Amino acid sequence: MDEIVLIALRAKEASRKLAAADPERRNTALTLMAEALQNSKERILEANRKDIENAKSKGMSAAMIDRLMLNDNRIKGMVDSLMQISEFRDPLGRVLEKRTLPNGLKLRKVSTPIGVVAVIYESRPNVTSDIAGLCLKSGNVSILKGGSEAIHSNRIIARLLVNAAKSAGLPDNIINFIDSTNREVVIEMLKLNEYIDLVMPRGGDSLIKLVTENSKIPIIKHWKGICHVYVDKQADFGMAIKICINAKCQRPGVCNAMETLLVSRSIAKVFLPKMVAEFRKHRVLVKGCEQTKKIVPGVVLATEEDWKTEYLDLIVSIKVVEDIDDAIAFINKYGTGHSDSIITRSRENAKKFVDLVDSAAVYVNASTRFTDGAEFGLGAEIGISTQKLHARGPMGANELTTYKYILEGTGQVRG
Repeated sequence: MDEIVLIALRAKEASRKLAAADPERRNTALTLMAEALQNSKERILEANRKDIENAKSKGMSAAMIDRLMLNDNRIKGMVDSLMQISEFRDPLGRVLEKRTLPNGLKLRKVSTPIGVVAVIYESRPNVTSDIAGLCLKSGNVSILKGGSEAIHSNRIIARLLVNAAKSAGLPDNIINFIDSTNREVVIEMLKLNEYIDLVMPRGGDSLIKLVTENSKIPIIKHWKGICHVYVDKQADFGMAIKICINAKCQRPGVCNAMETLLVSRSIAKVFLPKMVAEFRKHRVLVKGCEQTKKIVPGVVLATEEDWKTEYLDLIVSIKVVEDIDDAIAFINKYGTGHSDSIITRSRENAKKFVDLVDSAAVYVNASTRFTDGAEFGLGAEIGISTQKLHARGPMGANELTTYKYILEGTGQVRG
């Protein structure tokens, strides 16, 4: 485990140099990183095929394989994200506040890097370039620990990014890839609060629990996404069906997909047969409460555990609720603070939902699938924070900064 200590030590030393690096040099590095991925597309796809073959041999679900898979379009997305991030305004050196104190001291509150950011993630290999790119833009050194299921893909992507950053003249060790599938490495890394400033876990319950229970480093959780759509009594049925199909089926294996559908009791008998029929056309396994089962034959009875489950698959649970107040209470009890939506024509109910649902992203008449750094105009995201400190929702370059106070005086001393 001495190797991980050495990586963290070198990362800390590099973070001080990177914080002072010229923003144009950082942007040049991002451009070169994008070009490296584009020029090595076939090598990346070949490595990814190995990961896909291994995943299939282990019986991984179709939805999880989709998370793991890279193709021309997804590599293009990685390239485009890096280019977009390079064009953003520099997140460092922003004056967040300034004033002159009564004693004449001139105070400025200025954005600065966090330092060394470690991200422990599973499946999606495009996350490797997202993390490295956003950290670089915000002057942070990254330590990347991907999952064993994506080791071949992550390894080649990381190598390309490291070499591109070096060719831009940036310090060594600003992008660090942990080339190990051993979870004991994670345990050791989580003790290194002397060198690592922030850790972010992105994955399933077991990973989140592992990090939360063992970390001496401050954590931002990319917690599971138990996302809800509530169809209000004043909903447009056509809109509701379209949104629910998108939220559940467009890409079921991601954290912003809908897992639970809530329906107002006053419309359930009319709406649910239409909705379930559409789900079945899309091969969705439908689970439901007792009221749902009475209305639609063949629905599997949902249990208490279903309301707490992130399926990440073509499975949905349906709950008939009394009204909007019941829906809000249900979401705040079973949700994970990720993304929740109301479908309604009532401005009053929309406002109540937005005001009282305690989630990072709250939607009115739209799919939860939009909770994403690229969709929010951030270029990409290092993760989606489902907690409240210090950032919430998709975290881009600005969310990867902290600040310091700079005070300029003319000889003031405190009496």
